[in-house]
Amino acid sequence: MQARLALADIEHLLTQVLQAPAQWQALPPFADTDGELAAQVLDEAAKFVDSAIAPLQRSGDEEGCRFDAGQVHTPAGFREAYQAFWQAGWPSLSCAPEDGGQGLPAVLECVLFEWLAGANHGWTMAPGLLHGAYECIRHHASDDLKARYLPKIASGEWLATMCLTEAHAGSDLGLVRTRGVPQPDGSVRVNGSKIFISGGEHDLTDNIVHLVLARLPDAPAGPKGLSLFLVPKVLPNVESPDGLGERNAVVCERIEEKMGLHGSPTCVMRFDDATGWLVGEPNKGLSAMFVMMNAARLHVGLQGIGLLEAAWQKASAYAAERRQMRAPGAKDTSLIQDHPAIRRILATQRAWIDGGRVLAYHTALQLDTAKHSTDAAERAAAQRWCALVTPVLKSALTTQAFHGASDCLQVFGGHGYVREWGIEQIVRDARVAMIYEGTNEIQAIDLLVRKVLPDGGEGLAALLDALPAGTGGHATTPTAALARRRTLIEVTQVLARAAQADPGLPYWVADDYLRAVALVLLEWAWGHISAASPAADPHGSAGDGAGASTEAGARWAAPADAFARWVLPEFDLRIAIVRERLAAPAKKFVPELASSAYSISATSS
Repeated sequence: MQARLALADIEHLLTQVLQAPAQWQALPPFADTDGELAAQVLDEAAKFVDSAIAPLQRSGDEEGCRFDAGQVHTPAGFREAYQAFWQAGWPSLSCAPEDGGQGLPAVLECVLFEWLAGANHGWTMAPGLLHGAYECIRHHASDDLKARYLPKIASGEWLATMCLTEAHAGSDLGLVRTRGVPQPDGSVRVNGSKIFISGGEHDLTDNIVHLVLARLPDAPAGPKGLSLFLVPKVLPNVESPDGLGERNAVVCERIEEKMGLHGSPTCVMRFDDATGWLVGEPNKGLSAMFVMMNAARLHVGLQGIGLLEAAWQKASAYAAERRQMRAPGAKDTSLIQDHPAIRRILATQRAWIDGGRVLAYHTALQLDTAKHSTDAAERAAAQRWCALVTPVLKSALTTQAFHGASDCLQVFGGHGYVREWGIEQIVRDARVAMIYEGTNEIQAIDLLVRKVLPDGGEGLAALLDALPAGTGGHATTPTAALARRRTLIEVTQVLARAAQADPGLPYWVADDYLRAVALVLLEWAWGHISAASPAADPHGSAGDGAGASTEAGARWAAPADAFARWVLPEFDLRIAIVRERLAAPAKKFVPELASSAYSISATSS
């Protein structure tokens, strides 16, 4: 992916669509951060990504990581690129100035990491957890731990991991067996094994800070008995010039051979009486770790956008050069970009990229509002948005990254299936994003069962009601958009009542429900884009810049039309699936479900 090719689009979405500078300047920490400064930051970020990170994409995939007696060697150029990355200050963009950060709005960091993932997903796995680790340590660690580790994490000089999964447990953290035994000096000795640890061992930095979920002696069973420990690869030594002492008892047993992400080591880690320190309160490790996990989930959603953009760029460039057959109405062999099937594929991916960016960037703005607004009601609304929308972004955008990248491979025909064009690597790399940081099925359960149903859907209804009414796009109307929102609220209310009689029912429809929510939010995003973007005028004259205006309008009109025609109709399908599942087992408990018309009624007309 070339970041510079996306720069103008992203600046338009930030400044014209979301009015981001006005939003962040209303918050005290960012009062002096204007649009010009943000544009300069993004311009330099695009240059760095394109020159230092993107060129390592294919070579990193082909060389992969090498395991040698507990040590991991990353592909050629990876260490040098990472050293340049942190020394240039990129990891510290949104960290607080008092921690050595630059104190910039979170959305600028989000754009940077979207680009990094699209340019080189394997390399980006290394710094991908830095911000989450920073937030976790900043909010939950002791003053001594913060003084020792926070500046190194904020700057990116040291990297971090999130050590949750164990071979027998998978996503069920309540089954974690790793133990932490307190010592007289206030430290703990950690024993146990973890699997699927991204960047658990590497040669990119001199130290790695492991954040490990484990149990203290006599801790309660299940997730309520988990504590969080900071366990460094190299122990501290205040007398050493670099603050590093001897190697801790942290061992990498092997690295996994994966479908994709060959440039990122996924490690099996063993802790053999390793020295660590408690982060947060005993038996409350999950609450501390969730700070890190939620940050990671937003970034995984951004990975989905970056990967889909990378796939679209490759497919679009190929379609603009390759000639084959005659498009309808053509007199000679056509570029394949002129064939309706290819136009549909490419415009559909752009619909997801553009709408996904608006949702992700708006979420980043809401994160800052939740932290820094002086208005309590604004903070509460922002927190509600982030809680409800983060699992939607993680699931919907990573699903589309994989399936959309596969569609983009289709544009190449047989050439897409061979390595030289690079599209097959994106498909392989994108697949994992649907799995890690909580599978997409877990995200759907989190949304529906844990966040929507406990209050009967009132929180989601408040979120939808707060969205502006005028959300019609080029090919959809405000009336239809409001009808879809009402349908979603109605189905949610019925589902909440039905679930009281059949608690297992929501788990059957959670995936369909999340997709329906995603489509409603994307419709709002596209309404925002359409309202702020010039409309294409097929009858515009060629003089005085009219042609440029028409071209700019076509840039946004084509994906808006694709969204309305080929993406949004999925809403009716998902709602129909939820209603059919509701009607069968629960109609005796909820009177309106007894009508067969309920389960098949139109929802968007």
